[in-house]
Amino acid sequence: MPEEGPRAEPNLAGARASVLARLWGALAREPLAGLAARHTDGDDLVVKLPDGRTVRGAATAARPFAAVAAGFALDVDGVRHADPATLLLALRIPGATARLGDELDNSVANLALARAAQARPDGGEPGLLRAARQPDPLAHIEQCVVDGHPLHPCCRTRMGLSRDEVLAYAPEHRPVVHLDVFRVPPARWLGVNCPPRLVVHPWQRDHVLDGYPWLQRDGGSLPARPLMSLRTLASVADPRDHVKTAVDVQMTSAVRTVSPAAIHNGPLVSALLHDLMARTVAPARLAVVPEVAAGAVLVDGEPCRSLAMVRRRMPDISVGEVAIPLAALAAPSPAGGRPFAVEVVTLGFGGRPLEFVDELAGLLLSPLLTLLHLGVALEAHGQNTLVVVRGWRPVRLLYRDMGGLRISPSRLRRHGVEAPRLRGDITSDDPQTLRTKLFAALFSTVVGELVAVLGREYGVDDDVLWARVAAAVRSAREGLPVAAREDVAAIFADTLPVKAMTAMRLAADPLEDQWARLPNPMAGLA
Repeated sequence: MPEEGPRAEPNLAGARASVLARLWGALAREPLAGLAARHTDGDDLVVKLPDGRTVRGAATAARPFAAVAAGFALDVDGVRHADPATLLLALRIPGATARLGDELDNSVANLALARAAQARPDGGEPGLLRAARQPDPLAHIEQCVVDGHPLHPCCRTRMGLSRDEVLAYAPEHRPVVHLDVFRVPPARWLGVNCPPRLVVHPWQRDHVLDGYPWLQRDGGSLPARPLMSLRTLASVADPRDHVKTAVDVQMTSAVRTVSPAAIHNGPLVSALLHDLMARTVAPARLAVVPEVAAGAVLVDGEPCRSLAMVRRRMPDISVGEVAIPLAALAAPSPAGGRPFAVEVVTLGFGGRPLEFVDELAGLLLSPLLTLLHLGVALEAHGQNTLVVVRGWRPVRLLYRDMGGLRISPSRLRRHGVEAPRLRGDITSDDPQTLRTKLFAALFSTVVGELVAVLGREYGVDDDVLWARVAAAVRSAREGLPVAAREDVAAIFADTLPVKAMTAMRLAADPLEDQWARLPNPMAGLA
């Protein structure tokens, strides 16, 4: 259970600082209405508001993945603000409603709760070695991700979950969650490779199912461990069986139901990616975690987002191998409290971080850029992308979640592949849309966080690490067709895209992608 005593207030103060730093980063880079100008003044960043007031704070704290200490605060015309929701109110940003303030408060509270739940580092054997001995090493590692999304101020928002429900269901509290299975009348079921049996999260059972008395419990329950996304869980009996449930709770930016498009698209996109990888990308370097089945209850003749599910099937992981979500590399190890990336560098690379960057970047770039050239831009952020290590060195990648990627029918067609008939906004032939989807996830998020972590831990200048990534891009370019060079050239542009998540929270449609631009540390290194 989380501590209530002496560590409670430091955890709360630290959580406020971490969420405030994420919000400060959004003020520094995102296209937010009401921000008139930005400039640096010595070590400070100054953001000007339309009414003439200014927001001032450390420029380093506004950088992506900044680490800040408890007590971090921003100055609004001489008034210090350490609380993100209070700061938001003081800024008077158009569209910044009390709802977003509530989300920030919720994020702070849950982040403090998550940190309080973590045991003190014990100085024992590396956490990854402990994880490898667990019945489900992947779930064990995913549940070590304490801080949530590294750039989103709503990194731990769970609007709709009580404190007790967070403790019972959130992965960082390491519960075993008992899922229920309900029988669905066949005439009220839309299934893809899926019989009329709905797997239901207990939150959904307790809060939603009363309105559907014709759904009948099928007996028993399915014990499962929540993964990073909370509503996706791995079966205790068969850890390769993952089920994405519908949970009407806002986590970060979205209410985590399952859309009709996801039901339709998941198995089709999984099959497309499997075929593309088998034909053109060495399967030994990149494999898909397929969405093998999906289903939804029909309500008034339409698939109900709140009564739906998707099943995934993890590929085999050989003895001696461990799959690690890239986001978990920044998570603290229970051994010494340092990031898991440090353990990989120590165990697999003899303490040489540059060699680790070389190998991981080389593994990432060739298959992801090949797929982009063929017509599939993976949303390869740290939750969707896993690295499989053998001897604690990267050997291949796994990709999961078919909802956020983008597919170009015209690019596929040029390579003799016909795109399946897909629903929603998943298709685009716009090269900028495709590149932005991949680059924002891969470079601005995954690589950016890894560079920040390794730079802090080893005292290596970020420019040195980014130069190694640029070298890996150049090496990958040599193995690509000439027609792919335009995509690669965009990697060395003056700026890189990053998702503008706070701007999206303030938009009329918070699920429509918006982007900001970051100075590109690889510009000029082509």
